[in-house]
Amino acid sequence: MVATRGLVGLRPAVAHAARTTCPPYDVIKEASPLWRRLEATSESLFHVTLGNDPVGALQRLVSEGVLVEDTEAAFYVYEQSWGGTSRTGVFVAAEVTPYAKREVIRHEKTFDDKVQGRIALSRNTGHTIGPVFLLTQEPAASGGLGAVLNDAKSGTPLYDFTSDFGGGTDLHGVHSKVWRVTETSPHGAEIRRVLGGQSLYIADGHHRYHAALLGGQTHLLAYVTDEANILAYDRVIKGVIPFKDVQATLDLEPRDAFATPAKHSFALYADGRAWTLRAQRVPEDVVGRLDCAILERELYPLLGLTHAHVKMPAHFDYYPENALEDMTAAVDAGRYEVAVALHPVAIHELKAVADAGLENPDIVMPEKSTFFSPKILTGLFLYRHTYAG
Repeated sequence: MVATRGLVGLRPAVAHAARTTCPPYDVIKEASPLWRRLEATSESLFHVTLGNDPVGALQRLVSEGVLVEDTEAAFYVYEQSWGGTSRTGVFVAAEVTPYAKREVIRHEKTFDDKVQGRIALSRNTGHTIGPVFLLTQEPAASGGLGAVLNDAKSGTPLYDFTSDFGGGTDLHGVHSKVWRVTETSPHGAEIRRVLGGQSLYIADGHHRYHAALLGGQTHLLAYVTDEANILAYDRVIKGVIPFKDVQATLDLEPRDAFATPAKHSFALYADGRAWTLRAQRVPEDVVGRLDCAILERELYPLLGLTHAHVKMPAHFDYYPENALEDMTAAVDAGRYEVAVALHPVAIHELKAVADAGLENPDIVMPEKSTFFSPKILTGLFLYRHTYAG
């Protein structure tokens, strides 16, 4: 089972936390308004995760007192509140183990070439800066980790702020509270006990975990929770064959508005109109029955698209389901031809794919099939990691 321990390293000074923390590096689109806003914020960890001189930026943040050193091993209980709901998890140093040990369970393919930049950042700075998002095997209703973390949320939090990124991210407007729990305290011992009894699923951050594994780290920065909110990962498409040329061949049902559809059906938008397209066949296997897999089999070939196209910005762009208006705007502006909204993947579907992958590593979730929301802030803690040997 996954061994965990408290964190040591750097964390924001309380007065700087709201402006130092930022969204994960992989959801900040280059040259976007969010990118430019973070780039103009001198305290932001953006300058370390995506800047031209990450080591110099880190040294500057330390010398200016934006980041302070914390050498007493501790866990950090992290509560996010948004839209009348909340989620609580905990930052820990989780042991990095090979996938074959079945302690950390993945559901996505990882590619060595995609992690080289993260490995270099970790080695050059000596810190893990962005956390891997891990889910417990036990659901929230079991009263395991959630109950322990709720007990640990006593006293005044170390951090208590609302993020203001001016939009462009699901973390804008999210209220964060963080409680520091020393590893040697009774609550710290309970956190280690609960997490030590189970394997953990990677929800988000597969390439961050892979970077730690290939880079030889013994532990990495992880956020662990027993609850998660998965949004559909929707897409706008420009086919090799124009959508208007195949539209008449599709069994489209007109609908009043472009909105998230029911399971095994798809909402389409083009030329100011919206439709429902229902799946023709739903297989029994854990991957084939996922709506994103059905869409790839049943619609993409009609548009002349193959799996090789799904990562090409000329043909696809991706949005969480809370950005439907941005998708229709992209189509109305002519950048893409059709917007497609899907039903979100359920937690039990993700875990079913991950469990099947334990026996056959070729069984993985299709790309861009889940969007965990809200994301986890980068910069609440920078873990000073160690290397094997």
